[in-house]
Amino acid sequence: MIEQAAIEAAGYEIMKKAAIDIPEDYLGGIKGMIDVESGDLSAFVLQSMVENWEAASEDRRPMCADTGLPRYYVKVGDKASFTGGFTGIERALRSATARATQDVPLRPNRVHPLWRSEHNNNVGINAPEIEWSFEPEADWIDVTTVHKGGLFGSDYRMLFPGDGIDGIKRFLLDTLIAFGKRGLACQPAIVGVGIGASKDTCMVLGKQAACLRVVGDRNPDPKIAALELELKELGNNIGMGAMGFVGSSMVVDCHIEVGYTHTGGMPVSVHTFCLSSRRATARLMADGSVSYRTDPQWFTPYMRRETVEWPSRDTSLNRSA
Repeated sequence: MIEQAAIEAAGYEIMKKAAIDIPEDYLGGIKGMIDVESGDLSAFVLQSMVENWEAASEDRRPMCADTGLPRYYVKVGDKASFTGGFTGIERALRSATARATQDVPLRPNRVHPLWRSEHNNNVGINAPEIEWSFEPEADWIDVTTVHKGGLFGSDYRMLFPGDGIDGIKRFLLDTLIAFGKRGLACQPAIVGVGIGASKDTCMVLGKQAACLRVVGDRNPDPKIAALELELKELGNNIGMGAMGFVGSSMVVDCHIEVGYTHTGGMPVSVHTFCLSSRRATARLMADGSVSYRTDPQWFTPYMRRETVEWPSRDTSLNRSA
């Protein structure tokens, strides 16, 4: 049985980890960009980012003053047993958020949209967001937190089948150039692209692609995987580098997720994770043990199921780490 108190403790711990410790996959991607960046100012910014992250880790302070909008992604195994029910999980994670805001500390960014009132703890109406997924046969619960900027870095466009792949490329370039010129994103970033589904799900898929997949991960569809690499190269050849300076360091990686959509349309969303790629995951096992990692492992075969049934699960996902 997984105790509600353990879920709160794990939620609190990953809040600290996400705010302070840069994931190794993202750090490796940035260091690789430094080696090939020809723009002097862009290269300087990249090196400064690495030094900032090292200082944050050493001092155990948030790597960025703006700690974004903390949110959770929870994957529950079919065979997981836990106290308090699903509302107990929500209560635990809201409490973890409030505690972490005071202790880490996180900047209390959440306010009422009209009255601007707030509780000074990043908790409020529909905040923090908690998105759910489920996993066949598993007996664990995965809790992932993501600290994503809440103002800019996302866009949506309803394309049509006739626009094709070229239309997606054009939209991506339009978006990245606009973000770079207007300071609407902190690049370099992991770029997530959602294609298809309904408008709201398209936006969700794009955000999850940006926030819940690691640098170097490829979509299992080989044609989509090839498009991911092509879009990454395209984004790094528009002449912009780190924080909008001249260079070639715009996109650390590009991830695409798709959903079956209306036959008459091809909705597309573009999301840029911030330059800190702040994410952390805890897996809670029935025996009370907890393990931590930075790869959310969110997109399992079940998540990408295409028909009524789905492929057998990758047994590696049932490990405790």
